[in-house]
Amino acid sequence: METNKIDHIGIAVKDASERLKLYQDFLGLEISNIEELPERGLRVYFVKIGETRFELLEPISENSEISKFLEKKGEGIHHIAINVKGIDSAVELAKSMGFTPLSETPKKGAGNTRVLFLHPKTTGGVLLELVEGEH
Repeated sequence: METNKIDHIGIAVKDASERLKLYQDFLGLEISNIEELPERGLRVYFVKIGETRFELLEPISENSEISKFLEKKGEGIHHIAINVKGIDSAVELAKSMGFTPLSETPKKGAGNTRVLFLHPKTTGGVLLELVEGEH
């Protein structure tokens, strides 16, 4: 697996239109993409900042991937995503090094990417997302 760059910082939000007042209206950042991921119960807003992005994660269903996070912790930083090449080999490599993938294989991510999350209990408290592909 080859690591390339920070892909994005994921931020869980209850209402993206409310939070865009900060990112778009106040900071003057541009929304580069909005996408719905119904199988994950999410609508994602990519807000471009330099060569990286913030990813606002808004639930579109009660059992979305971020619903429990929002219930327990409220809005805020959810994960840090690293762009990689060779994500298929990451599952076995992670396991062999003591990191716990949250799925056995990479999942479909926004923008036709493939993603794999590593459990924060094994990464020093940070939910780490590996992202393969560009969006």
